Amino acid sequence: MLQGIFQSTTIPVLEQVVSFAQARHTVLAGNIANWGTPGYEAKDLSTADFQARLRQAIEARQAPAPQSPGEPGFGRDLLAEAAKDPRSILFHDQSDDAIELQVSEMVKNQMQHNMALAIMTSQFRLLQAAISERV
Repeated sequence: MLQGIFQSTTIPVLEQVVSFAQARHTVLAGNIANWGTPGYEAKDLSTADFQARLRQAIEARQAPAPQSPGEPGFGRDLLAEAAKDPRSILFHDQSDDAIELQVSEMVKNQMQHNMALAIMTSQFRLLQAAISERV
């Protein structure tokens, strides 16, 4: 029952956004930490690829779910797979961008992370109010 309540909100989507932002933050922090290392190539996670995966998972989530084990996709949570392995969208940046770009990307990523957490907190408060029958 609780799983159904959570699945009917945006909480699973926000969970994937937060997970991706955390993984990307780690990669960007590594770029800054290794900035002066000879031969080091800056890395990043493709936000476009992640957004495409997330969009596909959301669209699949809105489609009728397979009802029997014989149907394709039965038991798969496509939303959980959207940010499951961020290494598959990792790329090496061959450019020689300034450290300011890396810091600005890190700040944008942090803002996305904080926004997703704020919305998730709001969703939990709404669920709590609904469960306790308060408005």
